[in-house]
Amino acid sequence: MKTKDFSVLIVVILIVSMMIIPLPTILLDFLLIINISVSMMILLVAMNTKEPLDFSIFPTAILLTTLFRLALNVSTTRSILSKADGGKVIETFGSFVIGGNPVVGFVVFLILVVIQFIVITKGSERVAEVAARFTLDAMPGKQMSIDADMNAGLLSEQEARERRKKIEQESDFYGAMDGASKFVKGDAVAGIIILLINVIGGFAIGIVIHGMSFAESASTFTLLSVGDGLVSQVPALLISTATGITVTRAASDGNLGSDITKQLFNNPMLLYIVAGMIMLLGIFTPIGIFLTLPVAGVLVFSSYTMQRNMKQEDLRKEQVEMENVEEDIRNPEKVVNLLQLDTLELEIGYGLIPLADQKQGGDILDRIVMIRRQFAIELGIVIPTIRIRDNLQLPPNQYVLKFRGNKIASGEVYLDHFLAMNQGVDDEGIEGIQVVEPAFGLPAIWVSIEVKQRAELLGYMIVDPPSVIATHLTEVLKRYTYQLLRREETKELVDNLKETHPNLVDELVPNLLSVGEIQKVLQNLLREQISIRDLAAIFETLADFAVYTKEPRVLTEYVRQSLTRQITEQYVEEGVINVLTAGATLEKGISDSIQQTEAGVYYLSMDPQMSRKITEVLKEQIERVVKAGSQPIFLTSPSIRMYLKQFVDKIMPSVPVLAYTELEPDIEIQSIGVVNI
Repeated sequence: MKTKDFSVLIVVILIVSMMIIPLPTILLDFLLIINISVSMMILLVAMNTKEPLDFSIFPTAILLTTLFRLALNVSTTRSILSKADGGKVIETFGSFVIGGNPVVGFVVFLILVVIQFIVITKGSERVAEVAARFTLDAMPGKQMSIDADMNAGLLSEQEARERRKKIEQESDFYGAMDGASKFVKGDAVAGIIILLINVIGGFAIGIVIHGMSFAESASTFTLLSVGDGLVSQVPALLISTATGITVTRAASDGNLGSDITKQLFNNPMLLYIVAGMIMLLGIFTPIGIFLTLPVAGVLVFSSYTMQRNMKQEDLRKEQVEMENVEEDIRNPEKVVNLLQLDTLELEIGYGLIPLADQKQGGDILDRIVMIRRQFAIELGIVIPTIRIRDNLQLPPNQYVLKFRGNKIASGEVYLDHFLAMNQGVDDEGIEGIQVVEPAFGLPAIWVSIEVKQRAELLGYMIVDPPSVIATHLTEVLKRYTYQLLRREETKELVDNLKETHPNLVDELVPNLLSVGEIQKVLQNLLREQISIRDLAAIFETLADFAVYTKEPRVLTEYVRQSLTRQITEQYVEEGVINVLTAGATLEKGISDSIQQTEAGVYYLSMDPQMSRKITEVLKEQIERVVKAGSQPIFLTSPSIRMYLKQFVDKIMPSVPVLAYTELEPDIEIQSIGVVNI
């Protein structure tokens, strides 16, 4: 344990010991001065903090200072009642501060208690309570706002984590302040009770034990008790004021002094008005101008000085802006920054800006957050931040998705319409804008709000504009997911796995495979929509077979065979999978065309006529299954699976090609056709 930790523990133990062990009056004087000093220091810190969280230890500080103050009350009460002496500090407050008048001192003490207990502490407690409740209720919205800003490119992931942590700390802080204010309230009540005990008990002890007269006992112990109460309540009042300042600091830009100066005296003209009112008050009332003229003069001078300083500040800002512009023109590094490309960028026309504006009810940013989470769960890859920008050169209702500056998808939506897709209903009465649904290429109609209800009754599928964009983005990103996995992203995945499987990663990288070779294997899996979330299982397989081959395509086939349960669950429905089976002639035609280079790399060398024939047969079978409303899936032997996939990709890349060894043995395979040539 560090020395600082020991010092805090020792201080707390000494505070508790003060309640039990009698202390000499000279030490009490010293501790009372420390109490006042600590209270003043806490008040000044509270005034100079920019945000409440900058003084997050304040609730605990309130508890410790309250405990210290009560321990001093116990010690001073013991000294007053036993020795009729409270020390120099208490005697000074009882005689000098209140002029030796116990009645005045008692009234001043009550005023301090009322100010602290009813005005400051009660208000601070209510502010802290409401702030804690509102902060807790607003947490989900703030979290979504942070995710939206991160997706819009306004925040990095590190900044987003820091802001989420800050939100949690704010909730905890205001909750703690709500409870800590109870300490201050209890301290005020305890101060009144201790004062009454000191006065009554001291009066009796002075007569019975110290042999004082009635008047002498009443005067002595009343002055000492009131002095003790004032010594305790002045620091308590400072702490209460610090509490109020801390919990009421909302939307602060600096410390309390700068905020007051900036906001209260921001308009110099108002000071001229106040000065004029003060002068009129002195002229037309018995107060007289001798009192009002100096105040009005100070206000006029202050207003003039502020106006002059504001003009100088404006000139300075203009000069700085001009210098920055000139620096941007001269500095070649500023131009170099323009060469950087965003990985993913969504440009929208000005008519679609409300979709990205949360103040107008737009939720496209939240939908993008959900898309990124969906890809992380389903495919095991973190999609880069999609930056959203408005582009005035686009048509108002158009959006464009760019990948590293190049357009990969575009579409058009209408905010005041809904997309109605026909699900087999034969009806010509639906009027709207005839379009092709961008995600799946199905015929659809943009219908108005008035026609929407009728279309629903007729069996049309109704989709709102944000959902159209989100669905389109999801399908396009699935197609390009493998291109999003670059070496940097692969290295991050490797480093993340190393935290949980260090031995596995050390065995594979870089001894057997480089990061680039692993990247190619993962890209091959993602290209066919195979999730790489179970990275440990993938690395286990690579570590087993990388000893024999470094060919990424061959390693990919081994990895696929190790993910049989995952692949089976992906394509099987209710224990059954309907497949197009590769016939014997098709498999023989492909296997006979597989050649091997001197470097050990396998490739397909086929006669063009045979290649065209295979393509035509596959296209015919795929179209037949699609027209029947089913998902075409090809099933073949492991030796030709990746080569058959090459033919299928030319026709429809989304059609999966599976090997017999990639399916669990307990599932039922139903053939809906045999493909032969």
